[in-house]
Amino acid sequence: MNDKIPSRREPGNRSFVANLWLQSTTEEKIFYSAALAVLILWAIISLFPLYWMVITGIKPSVAVLTTPPQLIPSEITGRNFRTVFDSGILRWTLNSFVVAGVATLGQLLVASMAGYAFAKKQFPGRDLIFWVYISSMMVPIYAIVVPLYRMMANMHLLDTYVALILPGLAAPFGAFLMRQYIQTLPSELIDAAKIDGCGEWGVYRHVILPLSLPGLAVLGIFVFHTQWADYFWPMVATGSSDMRVLTVGLASLQMFDVSSGMKDYGVMMAGATWAALPMFIIFALFQRYFLQGITLGALKG
Repeated sequence: MNDKIPSRREPGNRSFVANLWLQSTTEEKIFYSAALAVLILWAIISLFPLYWMVITGIKPSVAVLTTPPQLIPSEITGRNFRTVFDSGILRWTLNSFVVAGVATLGQLLVASMAGYAFAKKQFPGRDLIFWVYISSMMVPIYAIVVPLYRMMANMHLLDTYVALILPGLAAPFGAFLMRQYIQTLPSELIDAAKIDGCGEWGVYRHVILPLSLPGLAVLGIFVFHTQWADYFWPMVATGSSDMRVLTVGLASLQMFDVSSGMKDYGVMMAGATWAALPMFIIFALFQRYFLQGITLGALKG
């Protein structure tokens, strides 16, 4: 007999989705169609603010506040982006990249070391220290901003990169995330490395770090996004325009349009589009790791 059950992975065969659709009952097809329609509608609703931000940034000032609003701009201008770039946004962008990049690398180092110690090392008071450390996540930044500001002022670090980077290096969330991930690693690998003559630094460098790369990637994305979008502490810790980060600089773009006497929303949206662009690129490149963060550390063994 020449009858053969086709495999969905063989070249030339229909896709899994097509086969699923053909094998479904009428009720299942109705359900799949309704679910797809809901997802498409939800995607449109979710993406519409981003679309509106972009088209507002390329509209002339007189077209931004027209009624009814123009969903498709009839005229496109680059004036808003020219105004943004003339305001010093490139310097603010550089500051944001420096602060977010260095803070991310520093927190990856500190969090991976702390996570390894809390997950695999035995010492008195380990669990107590860990939970006291993690409980500090419940303390809002507004409760510690005054002593933190005075500490930086006494150390003469205000309006410097150090003041922007240092407070975030030992954030408890990173240690918690890495502890949860490193707990899933087999302890036998650590024992085998010690038998082969590795010290603590060798175990950390040659065993823990390579096996923790997925967890480090997820943490890196979270930390970079948090540092990139941070506004309150950079606003407090910096005073000069040259040390502003992008979020603080964008707040200064809330200027008024002379012709209309109202806020120039086109310039504001152009700046917001520029600020959001790096996050779009990072998410597109690392979305697989970003989505893994939802279940990171949820399973053990």
